[in-house]
Amino acid sequence: MKAKLGVGALVLLFLGGLWLIAAPFAVGYQPRGADYVDATVNDLWLGGALAGISFVALVIYAADALRELTRRGRHADV
Repeated sequence: MKAKLGVGALVLLFLGGLWLIAAPFAVGYQPRGADYVDATVNDLWLGGALAGISFVALVIYAADALRELTRRGRHADV
C-alpha cells in the first residue's frame, strides 16, 4: 500500500512539473514572440527540476522493484 502511494505521489509530481513547463504557454501569460518574462523562466526551471527529479525517482523505484522481483524468482526456483 505504501509503495502505491509513493508511486502515485511521484507520478503527480511529474505531471505537476510538466504542467509548470506548459503553463506559461497554455494559460497565455507568456507573450508570443517576446522575451521570456520572469514568471515563465521560473516555471520552466522549477517545472523542469520537479519533472526531472520525480522521473529519476520513478526510474530508481522501478529498477528496485525489478531487482526485487528477480531476487524472488531466483529463490522460488531453488
